[in-house]
Amino acid sequence: MEGAARNTLTAIRFEKLPGDYAGLVNTFMPRAIHDEVDYANTLEVIDALAGHDLTDEQELYLDTLATLVEAYEKDHHDMRSKKLSGVEALRFLMDQHQMTAADLGTLLGERTVGSKVLRGERKIGLTYARILARRFAVDIGLFLT
Repeated sequence: MEGAARNTLTAIRFEKLPGDYAGLVNTFMPRAIHDEVDYANTLEVIDALAGHDLTDEQELYLDTLATLVEAYEKDHHDMRSKKLSGVEALRFLMDQHQMTAADLGTLLGERTVGSKVLRGERKIGLTYARILARRFAVDIGLFLT
């Protein structure tokens, strides 16, 4: 199957993911990301894990996937080289993940705060930046500009 285009994963639900590292690896093997399909698949698994109370092994697995995504994004999606503001970077990432302002608000802990951040009425402070960096598996500094 090497060289052949792989399909993206179907929706993954957290409840169906194993709690141990070996089980997670059997579900989705962490490996270098070489194209947008690999990238989308890896983000799908990260999205399924993000925002949940994770076991130590799930946490380690998530960190591994985040490292792989960060390496790929550095080479292919490096927003810092484009000199985007924190809000512009957030908008880009939300678009990539098909998130709405309401989704953002829910992630940040209050439904209405998402639209306030996007309109510039609420600053992306350290607390929000940490949440966003973890959710999107990017460097926290991206949002603190």
